[in-house]
Amino acid sequence: MSLLTLLPFIVLIGAMFLMTRSAKKKQQQAIEMRNQMQPGSGVRTIGGMYATVKEVSEDTVLLDAGPGVELLFAKNSIGAVLTDEEYNRIVHGIEHDLQSDADVVPDDASSLTGTDESADTDGASDDKPIDLGKKDADDEPADAAEAKAEDEPKKTDGDSEAK
Repeated sequence: MSLLTLLPFIVLIGAMFLMTRSAKKKQQQAIEMRNQMQPGSGVRTIGGMYATVKEVSEDTVLLDAGPGVELLFAKNSIGAVLTDEEYNRIVHGIEHDLQSDADVVPDDASSLTGTDESADTDGASDDKPIDLGKKDADDEPADAAEAKAEDEPKKTDGDSEAK
């Protein structure tokens, strides 16, 4: 009976042990990653800034964020050390293995239908308004508004109508 009452506490303690163990493992991996930083490495800070490592010391990192912009960061503020390929892709937009032009998506949908609509119209465009079935009071012709007003009974003083 006493084992059943202690079972939830045993499970809770075991879960806490596993969580702290995985947190320590992630922390150790982050420390190793930061220790692998070398001048010239591309990094991303935990704030999302991309820069190149210029100098690494015990607790700080000097980053080159652009021409004439050098920033001193705490070493633990580095979120990721990037490969050269990944850094160039993100910062400079350089892709190393570009796909062929056949995989490029066109700007319009003409290639999806198989017909080229721009060739059929010869540059002329239809500027006719499209009737969506919704009428506004401003869209009614003046004659229709007058006819509507004539159909409604005219209102006058309540005394003259009552007599």
